[in-house]
Amino acid sequence: PTVPKAEAAAATAFAAAAEEPTPAATISTTKRQVKLSVSSMSQTNIPPKELVTYNKEVQTDTRDDDADDDFPVVSAEDVVPAAPAKVEEASGEDKKSEEEEVIPLRELSEDDRVHIMRSQDFGQFFDHASKLMERALTEKDVAVDYRGDGDEGDLEAAAGSRIKLARQFVNDRWSRRRAVTCLDWSTQHPELVVASYNNNEEAPQDPDGIVLVWNTRFQAQTPEYVFHCQSPVMSCSFTKFHPHLVLGGCYSGQIALWDSRINKRTPVQRTPLSAQAHTHPVYCLAVVGTQNAHNLISISTDGKMRSWSLDMLSHPQDSQELRFKEARSVATTSLSFPVGEVNNFVVGSEDGTVYTGCRHGNKAGVFGEPFEGHYGPVTATHCHPASGQVDFSNLFLTSSFDWTVKLWSQKQQQPLYSFETSSDYVFDVQWSPVHPAVFASVDGMGHVDIWNLNVDTEGPVVSETVDSVSAINRVRWSHTGQQLVCGNADGTVYVYDAGEQFYQPRQDEWTRLARTIQDMRMTESSVIGSGVASY
Repeated sequence: PTVPKAEAAAATAFAAAAEEPTPAATISTTKRQVKLSVSSMSQTNIPPKELVTYNKEVQTDTRDDDADDDFPVVSAEDVVPAAPAKVEEASGEDKKSEEEEVIPLRELSEDDRVHIMRSQDFGQFFDHASKLMERALTEKDVAVDYRGDGDEGDLEAAAGSRIKLARQFVNDRWSRRRAVTCLDWSTQHPELVVASYNNNEEAPQDPDGIVLVWNTRFQAQTPEYVFHCQSPVMSCSFTKFHPHLVLGGCYSGQIALWDSRINKRTPVQRTPLSAQAHTHPVYCLAVVGTQNAHNLISISTDGKMRSWSLDMLSHPQDSQELRFKEARSVATTSLSFPVGEVNNFVVGSEDGTVYTGCRHGNKAGVFGEPFEGHYGPVTATHCHPASGQVDFSNLFLTSSFDWTVKLWSQKQQQPLYSFETSSDYVFDVQWSPVHPAVFASVDGMGHVDIWNLNVDTEGPVVSETVDSVSAINRVRWSHTGQQLVCGNADGTVYVYDAGEQFYQPRQDEWTRLARTIQDMRMTESSVIGSGVASY
């Protein structure tokens, strides 16, 4: 390459200066000469890193609103036709092989059809498929307008001050003219409700005891499952940790166990008819414990409490005789365990007395002084379940044939308050599972009463006449407190939707109830002249 003249002169001068000896070079040894050469130079430009920033504006292109065309005009030249797909024609041998693989359908004979229709596999398939189809056909329309019409009554109901009848279950074949004896909600499937029924005197050929599982999301009047046994079923319960098992306490003293996974309406297990089990009607069942260690507790009017394992009902694991001061046997009619308790319990009896007891320890059985206040058999007992800022686990409710509902504390023998608005037998009472001051009661006049102790203690905040002809025997809140189910003496089950004020308590509901209980104690102490007890 051609070297500029200035660079060539500089290189010649540098070489001449390098050849001249310096004073230092004469003293030391001569260094090796460095040969220089001319090299080419290259220049590289690296642009700086671009800094990208964003703002919160809508990042769209600004367009002219007055433009006539909203879309760009595409000419025919811009459109590129797609290449036609290549279709490979099947050869004659492939067509022949496909024709040979087609198997003609064989016409079933009449005997084959009858055999298939009567087979167990086809029955299970048809039963399952028919439930799915029936449920799909009875589903509510997804296009329903839920906005409302602006009526003041609808606004009041939306505010949550009332209860509204949502569903009604009755079946002419299985439940008509049978009294509902017990109800329970499933913990694993919250849409399922189990109901037990006694015998139908007008149909002696039918089974005496019936247990039906209803689906509250199922619009048809067909029960989800039908179970029966040869004795009237007085109590029923879903097993807390086994969603497919249903328990029933019979009038004969037996306990029956059904399994919904098996295509069988009769019990898969049952307790023996002997002195080892119960010899009187079983009015109460309860599953207590944890997922890995739980037992079935049963009581009867024979004064016996039995503990069972769900894996083996042929023999009880534990037995107790409920006797008060070793003198008389307690004919128990109701049972309730406080929340989280597996040992301590509260029972009501036929003579109107309420007892506390425990299953294990030195004081096994009923102990302490009885709670006397009712003048008729105790029909229901329920301990306070709602947990919150204040512990009300010592409180419990009882209902009786003396037309009253009474509120008790386990720390004093006299009732805290007596609710006396009913004019007939009070058959059942139950606390709300979520609201500390709300409970429901039902009576023989067909009334469902909803009480809120923080609002009024003299009367219910809601009183609904469900059936003016038949008595309402049982009532149960759903686990969320949003629904209420009750059953009458004619075999009808009613499902109510509760207002928001019954299942959405405010933060101060617990402290307000504590003040209400304190006022009740003050009033009671002024009447009977006793001191104020602590709760």
